[in-house]
Amino acid sequence: MTMSPQEVQAYVTTYLEAMECQIMERSPAHITVKLSPEADKALTNRPYYWGFVERTGAPAETMSFTFVFDPAAHQQAIEAAEARAAQASPSLSASQNGPVGPGSAGSGPDAPKETILGRYFGITPALPQLGPGRILREDVVYGSRRLQQIFEAAREGGAFVNLFEQAPKRQLRAAVPAVYEPWLGVCFKVEFACDLKREELHFLGISLRTGEIIEQFGSKLNRRDLSPRLAENMHVQTAKVSLSDAGAALEKHLTRRLLELDYGWAEQAKARLDLELAVVDAYYEAVLREDTPEVELDDNSSGAGRDSASTGQELGTNSMRIQTIAGDHSHVSPVNRISAGMAGLETHSDAELAAEQAVPLDEETDTEQEKARQAVLDREAMKLQYETRRTEMIWQYEPKVKVTAISSGMFHLR
Repeated sequence: MTMSPQEVQAYVTTYLEAMECQIMERSPAHITVKLSPEADKALTNRPYYWGFVERTGAPAETMSFTFVFDPAAHQQAIEAAEARAAQASPSLSASQNGPVGPGSAGSGPDAPKETILGRYFGITPALPQLGPGRILREDVVYGSRRLQQIFEAAREGGAFVNLFEQAPKRQLRAAVPAVYEPWLGVCFKVEFACDLKREELHFLGISLRTGEIIEQFGSKLNRRDLSPRLAENMHVQTAKVSLSDAGAALEKHLTRRLLELDYGWAEQAKARLDLELAVVDAYYEAVLREDTPEVELDDNSSGAGRDSASTGQELGTNSMRIQTIAGDHSHVSPVNRISAGMAGLETHSDAELAAEQAVPLDEETDTEQEKARQAVLDREAMKLQYETRRTEMIWQYEPKVKVTAISSGMFHLR
């Protein structure tokens, strides 16, 4: 659903008039208004200022805006006005100032006034106008932030209304009071959504006396003069249908109307969804079928580890035997002691060499395990991405019908 610049202008103008704003200037492309206190609180987001005004009782200064609904047309109008002003200014200044002479400079009515700053620094340019008197300009088109804010303000302020039809003057002088019939009116917004979207508004009304349901209830209200004030010499009838029962009856009526519609668009959306899911499944299944590397120790590496371990055990045993012989047989000759010591040194050096050769094998094993662990993490991340992608596709393409009550009210009609 979209809105043309004329529809946006009509909506914004209606809102500003309902909020009792002062309209200062209006054209087919823009409107300039001074906001009322209620509209200023709703649109300007100045809670601290309004809190100060309410606490101190100071007079409130509301802001002024120029809302532009057609920026191109508004800019053309400004340029045309400036061109007309430029053409009229030479003749106007010549007629007012007369012939230009040596003593006539600065004597015209439009001559700049001398100031203290101007006396020492020359003529200073005019500063931008600040404060409550300034007028801010904003482009209000469909989808703009300001228009969305006005929608929200109108929805909050007019979510529920209680209006009475105004009686003619002859009824005020009648001897018998007229009777009001209470009606509940609800405006439903229906959204038909898939990868495309369409919106409809259904304004339904139900009589709380008879239970009669009327479609296009807004057209019935447009022909009547409504006011929040109860007119004189009028009487309000008591409702026979409760608000909860009336709301349920409107929902059932709208559901029956929606079931009668053609849902060929939903079948087409499901076909597009199946196609998109097939593409996603084919891609990720091919990626997830790839073999994940696993850590496997080779026979050579395991055999080398066993040989190194056995060699270390044998060397340790020989060293223990040599130390025992050296300790128990203190009477051994020096030659035998030296040979035993040399054997111990040779045994120690061989153990160190075996340990040094075993270190690179452990590092290689750790590297392979780290690669395998990272591959497992990557595979889990790919699975999560696959599930997320499927969820997004279902959310985007799956057909949905959403019904929302955007406004309602009690209408007392004759």
